Amino acid sequence: MGTDVELASRDVDASRREPTTLAADAEQDHPTWQYALVVIAGFLVMFTTCAFIFSYGVYQSLYEVMARVEDTPFTGSSTALINLVGILAIALMSMGGPFAMHWAKIYSPQAVIIAGGWVFSIAYVLSSFGKALWHFALTQGVLLGIGTCLAYVPTMSVAPTWFDKRRGLAMGVIISGSAVGGMIWPPALRAMITHLGFRNALRISGCVSLVLVSVAGYALRWEPKFQEQVRVQTQGLRRRTGWVRVPMVNYRVARSKRFLAQALGCFLQSAGYSTPLFFYAAYASTLGYNTTSSANFITLSNASNFVSRIAIGYCADRYGRINALVVTTFLSAVAVFAFWIPSMFHTADVSKSSADGLFIVFTILYGAFASAYISLFPASLIELFGVQHFTSVNGALYLIRGMGALIGTPLIGLLIPKSSALTSSYIYERAGIATGVLLMAATLSCFWVRIEATIGTAWKWRA
Repeated sequence: MGTDVELASRDVDASRREPTTLAADAEQDHPTWQYALVVIAGFLVMFTTCAFIFSYGVYQSLYEVMARVEDTPFTGSSTALINLVGILAIALMSMGGPFAMHWAKIYSPQAVIIAGGWVFSIAYVLSSFGKALWHFALTQGVLLGIGTCLAYVPTMSVAPTWFDKRRGLAMGVIISGSAVGGMIWPPALRAMITHLGFRNALRISGCVSLVLVSVAGYALRWEPKFQEQVRVQTQGLRRRTGWVRVPMVNYRVARSKRFLAQALGCFLQSAGYSTPLFFYAAYASTLGYNTTSSANFITLSNASNFVSRIAIGYCADRYGRINALVVTTFLSAVAVFAFWIPSMFHTADVSKSSADGLFIVFTILYGAFASAYISLFPASLIELFGVQHFTSVNGALYLIRGMGALIGTPLIGLLIPKSSALTSSYIYERAGIATGVLLMAATLSCFWVRIEATIGTAWKWRA
């Protein structure tokens, strides 16, 4: 046992030294416009696919209102069932990660990303014809999640291969595309729903995504030196039959404590992360905000998200990407315990104005820190596991994140009673506590990763 662990550690440590030089050389070998093109293209993918999924709160709020009206697709449906539509999408956008990565290595990232754009668009158009809740679960949930996965995971894997010293900043700018989209799409969706109907809003969203993702996908290719690594890894695989092969993580790497710590952190953070995002609008309505004002909290969160992702990415490059993971995950847990949960008790211990202020602060802080994990964990993988293990580890961790969202988010949703979900803020108490506990546990896992990253070397504050 000890020998296997030692070999795994040597395997990972040796691989960590190789990619740094590879990426550093790559960053000097290409003109500036190529790096800018990768960032812009990645930004556009995030601006559409992920931004639309994380704007599901607009539909969540609408569908909950429709659940109380006769003769709608959602009549009589519980909050948990309606929430399942968004949960399926956000879970599958990560769970298919190993396959999306494997197909990107065989057929090229461009082909997989463009295919994802088409699937994403078809999912929205089909959902616009839905007549029952399960129709939306299959289209706006399952199919939309698959399309997002095919576009999102390869994008997040291509970008780190082009950068070294500025990897955190580059990933922050790319991920900020979902924040910018999150500022633009909720009010735009609300306006389209009001004036054109929610079915036409779904169709327009699908068409916009198809165009932007297809254009962006064409520019997202592996860095040339990394492409050579990919060719070595895919030797012997046939394009006709290789796509069905299940991608696996190197056994020694998968058994290492470093991988286990990172996987645990991914699962726990994902299990708690999505709940506030889906319930921003619904929760705001319990504080007395109307439908339009409630949707503005999603916009506010994404505005904070946009600024913080770039700033945190820059700081991560200077002070350590794993350090940034620990700090931002901890601060997201603090935001839940210090601001969101206290805002729930305005009918008893907290005045209405104080509850509003607490929730506004929570929205800003959670938007700033919680989503930082999404850009920071892939940015740190090349240092942790090496270039030869990067794609397989990245795909496996996205699968684990998807499992966390699929298991954690619906269970937390069940903690919100159906009867008064739109009238009483304090019924979100148990969901808030569960979210905070999961994020605090994820913080401890990130700190474990930080410790494992320095084993066998002198302790450095920057990691």
